[in-house]
Amino acid sequence: MKKWFKILLYLIGDVICVSLAWLLSSILMSVPIIGNALIWGGIAIALVIGVNFLLKVYFIIWQYAGLASVFRLFITTIVYAIYCVAVSVIIEKATIEWAIINAGALLIGMCAIRYLIKMFYSVKTYNKIKKASENQKRVMIIGAGSAGSMLIHEMNVSIKTQRYPACVIDDDKNKIGRYVNGVKVVGDTTEIGYYAEKLNVDEIIIAMPSVEKTVIKRIVEECNKTKKAVKILPGIYQFTIGQVQVSDIKPVSITDLLGREQVKVNLDEIMGYIEGKIVLVTGGGGSIGSELCRQIANHNPKHLIILDIYENNAYDIQQELVRKLPNLKLTTLIASVRDRKKIENVFEKYRPEIVFHAAAHKHVPLMETSPNEAVKNNVGGTFNVADTAGKYGVERFILISTDKAVNPTNVMGATKRICEMIIQTMDKKYKTEYVAVRFGNVLGSNGSVIPLFKRQIEEGGPITVTHKDIVRYFMTIPEAVSLVLQAGAYAKGGEIFVLDMGEPVKIYDLAINMIKLSGLEPFIDIDVKVTGLRPGEKLYEERLMDEEGLNKTQNEKISIGKPLEIDSEILYKKIEELLIEAKGETEKMKELVHDLVPTYKIDSRA
Repeated sequence: MKKWFKILLYLIGDVICVSLAWLLSSILMSVPIIGNALIWGGIAIALVIGVNFLLKVYFIIWQYAGLASVFRLFITTIVYAIYCVAVSVIIEKATIEWAIINAGALLIGMCAIRYLIKMFYSVKTYNKIKKASENQKRVMIIGAGSAGSMLIHEMNVSIKTQRYPACVIDDDKNKIGRYVNGVKVVGDTTEIGYYAEKLNVDEIIIAMPSVEKTVIKRIVEECNKTKKAVKILPGIYQFTIGQVQVSDIKPVSITDLLGREQVKVNLDEIMGYIEGKIVLVTGGGGSIGSELCRQIANHNPKHLIILDIYENNAYDIQQELVRKLPNLKLTTLIASVRDRKKIENVFEKYRPEIVFHAAAHKHVPLMETSPNEAVKNNVGGTFNVADTAGKYGVERFILISTDKAVNPTNVMGATKRICEMIIQTMDKKYKTEYVAVRFGNVLGSNGSVIPLFKRQIEEGGPITVTHKDIVRYFMTIPEAVSLVLQAGAYAKGGEIFVLDMGEPVKIYDLAINMIKLSGLEPFIDIDVKVTGLRPGEKLYEERLMDEEGLNKTQNEKISIGKPLEIDSEILYKKIEELLIEAKGETEKMKELVHDLVPTYKIDSRA
């Protein structure tokens, strides 16, 4: 009822506008306003109301309206002007000038009524905000573009956001001193600290979704100096189509601080090799494995087989895919890659055509104290799956490797290096195309440093860092998975694919930034303790061994390490001896691994 009441008010307003326009123009131009002229005026009212209904003018929410809505009124006015010109031919003394004045007065009247209504709502909202502003967060918005404008608008019209726009910051000098939805652009990003203190800001929101990551990183670093909570607006596309509201503004994530753009891969162009194929993902319940399963499932495999020893993870990804893709042919198997007979049974029964091998032990400190388990699972498991894949004629085999395999200082990295050697020799032994994908630390994966820091902050600290100078390359789970999938497309056999991950990130700085992004102050609210390098831990990771070299691919972010000459007979014999010793729980496992990987530097502390 309220909606139709508002429409009725607008309709009455337009009747008054037409009547006044007709009356005033007629008086001004000495045109008769009684007799037949009265009838023509009544028709004019009906015409304006009819056209406005046709253009849905009465269904516009005018307090949010812009130029597009005003344009509809302009169209109504054009139609009305044409009618007035026609009437001027009929009514004595009516002229073209009268028609123009009449139509102009109508346009002014209709716009004025709607502008007054918009002003009424603005004042009403302002008064609400003024009353509530004492309990709201005072917000500095960085970015005076479309995203910033929309953000301010929603803050102004919705008390539920609990935020009050105090000022805007923008690097465009032409915008400084001007207003965005009633909020002043006070300065540029070099003045963030000054205005945050001057205007008593509680929170800073970065509303620049289209800006490069390098710029975001610089701005976030400037914001962190203010010791205020810093958040970031999601993509403007999501915002405009209603998928994201102000309440969904997210904290600045570590990905915003990597200082590089996300690696973009057009999966639709490269995933043709997956479509219609039987695909096996070992370790399919893990961080990388589960994301692989999601992406593969979306590209029409004939059959997706998830294999994992940890039933909870396998169940989670199984249920997710069943919900989202009910027509997907999906099999989930609980099995260990160490079990050769089981692996052979899986290949014989399901005949996979493409294999992604993500199953592995990956925690460096744990593997330092359990090196036999690292060998059994990583080396033995990879040998079982890779050799069985070759025997059963798999088309492509993609190994998930790590930059820790390069000149390793820990047994986990050393075992992954042996895995790379296995697939490079298997590539010569079988028709299957074997490749490895080598990348750094994955943000948000199980056991990674980011979740650890978050838990430590939530518990009140301290954050523990092993060394002030330790650095790591980072990438997101989607980046890692896109690289793996693209490697499968590029595979010709024997390659090790390496991602350009940009500049390495200092872990100590990462810890400091995470504290600041949480709105806390390092060493006051949350302490940071340096605990010393753990056994097997490097200060920095390398992506290539000296002898490997690099060749470019079609994707400038992906390179190929040159395959090394490896004697497969010697390698397999040593692996067999290694696995026998591992099952015998030898105390000399690291020395035996070193014999196979001479670049492995054993850490004597473990």
